[in-house]
Amino acid sequence: MRLRKIKNAKEKLTEFAGLVLFDPNQYKDKWQEEFKNNNPIHLEIGMGKGQFIARQAELNPKINFIGLEIEDSIILRAARKISTQSLSNLRLINYNALNLNELFKEKSVSKIYLNFSDPWPKTRHEKRRLTSDDFLNLYKKVLVEDGIIEMKTDNRKLFEYSILKFNEHGFKFLDLNLNLHEVENPEIITTEYEDKFKSLNQTIYYVQVKI
Repeated sequence: MRLRKIKNAKEKLTEFAGLVLFDPNQYKDKWQEEFKNNNPIHLEIGMGKGQFIARQAELNPKINFIGLEIEDSIILRAARKISTQSLSNLRLINYNALNLNELFKEKSVSKIYLNFSDPWPKTRHEKRRLTSDDFLNLYKKVLVEDGIIEMKTDNRKLFEYSILKFNEHGFKFLDLNLNLHEVENPEIITTEYEDKFKSLNQTIYYVQVKI
């Protein structure tokens, strides 16, 4: 179900300056200055309402987290929720992942999370999938040596497509699970979608690869 759009969402995001970054291209060579440290950067593409990345930031204070979300209404919902926490190692950006090379210099991101991305099932929309050739080429540019991509999805066809693409692009497989929540594991950090799917006993597919 699509979330209702919030009127003037982009303007309302200005209430959360500091947490939400504007004109993010200016930070391409200055992420260390923005976070005031040299800690690794982890990036979630399509962060949704922010439950996953906020929890990651809370548990991992020595990692800098950046959440990308193209829908301004969705990132506004995330900002409203996350702003109640004090997370100096988290920034949110209303941004299109197709322009990652304008946001990060080469070999500057340690890990990328792809959580429940839109499967774009029609063949004519293949290029929009976040594991298509164009996106994987972008990730390979911005990821550090041995950089990691971690993916979760409830869509088997997208999962199978992604496995093939990771293999075609020479990624090394670190972990693969065809039913992530078959055994309860409290250490798994979940998204809002993931909690819903778990409650419905839907299968969650997981893979972790590195360059």
